[in-house]
Amino acid sequence: MTILEFKRYFKAELSELYTESESAFLCSVFVQKVVGFDSFHQRRFSHQELLIQDEQDLLQIISELKTNKPYQHIVGETEFYGMKFFVNEHVLIPRPETEELLELAIHKIKEQSVILNAAERNEESQDPITKDSSHSVQNDNKNILKILDIGTGSGIIPLVLKKHFPEAEVTSIDFSEKALEMAKKNADFHQLAINFIHTDYLNFELKQNFDVIISNPPYIGIEEEHEIADSVKEFEPKMALFSPTSDALIFYRKIAEDAEKYLTNNGVLFLEINQKLGPETLELYTSGFSEAQLIKDLSENDRFIFAKK
Repeated sequence: MTILEFKRYFKAELSELYTESESAFLCSVFVQKVVGFDSFHQRRFSHQELLIQDEQDLLQIISELKTNKPYQHIVGETEFYGMKFFVNEHVLIPRPETEELLELAIHKIKEQSVILNAAERNEESQDPITKDSSHSVQNDNKNILKILDIGTGSGIIPLVLKKHFPEAEVTSIDFSEKALEMAKKNADFHQLAINFIHTDYLNFELKQNFDVIISNPPYIGIEEEHEIADSVKEFEPKMALFSPTSDALIFYRKIAEDAEKYLTNNGVLFLEINQKLGPETLELYTSGFSEAQLIKDLSENDRFIFAKK
């Protein structure tokens, strides 16, 4: 079988699952993964015969795709925010909405840093005996930004933030040991230092203050499970999707309590939320914060909470 013949076969076998453009994209991805040819060389050598092992591997991929297995799990990696990340069945496949969350966070942190730096310079110009150090948002060392990520999964959020704020100290929490293994693999790949903590966040007491708290926790209610596609429920970790109790906001309540205690003055909070529970989630952050906003995603759904201490 030549590369061209395989592409035709791939399209025919998966026509009920994918559009023509989706099929062409996926086929190109898998041929590159198995054969090593990028899209240009796939066209240039389209009449080249596949090696027997390569052909078998590609046919096996078609069989896996027919089960609705996400192509990212088959490839073992995905692209997110311009970075390569390894993924498997123990972590969620990153969604575009989380890229929007990070876009918001990066912009706001940079904007806030300007304010914080100006405030620090103003404090330093005061009499060191009389100035009020309680307004410093940089913890004990005001030159170091401290970021907490709750429910890290594959590590996409902390690693993107660490790349954009290399001097920051980034701490990430997750309950799944398997997810943390993948997060650490991604951190090693990108050579970025993250403090990973394996713990049950709902029963964990923070031990320090943070300037930034960010999270995309499990937020799908148990009663909504029937609305989730089988390709998601069957292949992605349920603990990362569904609230562990009948209270879909249980993580947001804990985060709100922790933010009131451990978010530094002028510190900022970013959350991805259940679009059906926007006002209810925002209500948790109306006290104890100087500012709280419910923000829509590009599809005009209530998707993010931004709050400032």
